[in-house]
Amino acid sequence: MDYSASNTALWNVIIQLGLIAGSILIANFLREKVPFIRKTLMPVAVLAGFILLAARYAGLVTVDSSFMEILVYHGIALGFIAMSLRVPEEKTSGGGLTGLKSGAIIVSSYLIQGIAGLLITLTLGYTLLPDLFKAAGMLLPMGFGQGPGQANNVGSTYEGLGFAGGRSFGLAIAAAGYLVACIVGVIILNILSKKGKIGERALSRNEKPAVDFFQADDEIPVSDSIDKLSVQIAMVLLVYLATFLASWGITSGITAISAGLAGTVNSLIWGFNFIIGSALAILLRVLLEKGKKAGLFERRYQNNYLLNRISGFFFDIMIVAGIASINFEDIRGLWLPFILMVIAGGVLTWIHLSIVCRKAYPGYYYEGLISMYGMMTGTISSGVLLLREIDPNLSTPAANNLITGSSFGIILGAPVLVFVGLAPRSDVMCWAVVGLVAVYLAALYLLIFKVKKRK
Repeated sequence: MDYSASNTALWNVIIQLGLIAGSILIANFLREKVPFIRKTLMPVAVLAGFILLAARYAGLVTVDSSFMEILVYHGIALGFIAMSLRVPEEKTSGGGLTGLKSGAIIVSSYLIQGIAGLLITLTLGYTLLPDLFKAAGMLLPMGFGQGPGQANNVGSTYEGLGFAGGRSFGLAIAAAGYLVACIVGVIILNILSKKGKIGERALSRNEKPAVDFFQADDEIPVSDSIDKLSVQIAMVLLVYLATFLASWGITSGITAISAGLAGTVNSLIWGFNFIIGSALAILLRVLLEKGKKAGLFERRYQNNYLLNRISGFFFDIMIVAGIASINFEDIRGLWLPFILMVIAGGVLTWIHLSIVCRKAYPGYYYEGLISMYGMMTGTISSGVLLLREIDPNLSTPAANNLITGSSFGIILGAPVLVFVGLAPRSDVMCWAVVGLVAVYLAALYLLIFKVKKRK
């Protein structure tokens, strides 16, 4: 075997991962040393993605876009699997009905963004841009609400259905969402601070924040015949293998039953395989807990601290790779819908959240609002970053609502996957999806505003 540099198949993976690693370290250094960058609250992974993207367009490095797309696709699934394997913490005030309403807020934000995006692309498609892929508006909630992973997956799916540049368009929407979360979010924080709306909890910065426990008494040792981290990674990879087999089995069965249905559904199943992975991870977690209670295992195998680090690693890699692989050439003729969708997404998401969060979080309205806005335009990390500016020790349930709400959001968000699959089928179906989204949005509003906890 040729081990030299001429064997690109051997060294390409290392080169591309090295570029990602270098950009992360540079971004981390800049965020620590440059006050302006630090004040923007831009996550290191997002900054690293833009650094690598700039270096690529400047001709300083060669980025393998296909490999980066692979990293984005696998990264989101592996990250969610690691999160789903975590042992649930004790019930907090963010659970129960508040968790359900948080899930409804998250999904209703997707729907608001979806309606806005579809109305923009439909209007442009019938007027200024007759060749525009009219279902492209559904990439707004994928990019803003769900981040680069789903923007990449759905964009790639739409690209296969005729949307030229769909993947890059979705990733560009996701990247713009980060800027909205970090820059617009900070501007809003400063405005609220000047008006005296926030600031009381921020005075307690000298308190030590809570930290994760690295080793609990009932867990496997840190280092025995196998390292504890190796066990966590082995469980994540095993679940992902099961995810592949389950997805393959489901899509093969659908193809055998109906080729027409398979053409619509199969790509969505592979694109949203992280949902299957999360479900299988939860199943494994339950089985391990049952086995421990039955005496099959003496110790718990999962460690929440390490699983959090693993999920964070995969999400950081996914974000850097997604932004670095954006091809602006692919969206050359799509700047008008891109700009309109980004503006509409940022403004309407804020208006929507300012209304629903006041009802759902009466005791910590601004904390709930700011954290949700950061997540619904960026990711959960940008939501927590903004929240820490006004609640540095996370003393309110706002941060926990992002997690519990995301869990409920997976269930409540199932119809969104159907809407994503229906929209590109025809112009008539696009309008039908707008109507269906509006009906489902009304149902979620009833849940948020009318459902109350029984006394």
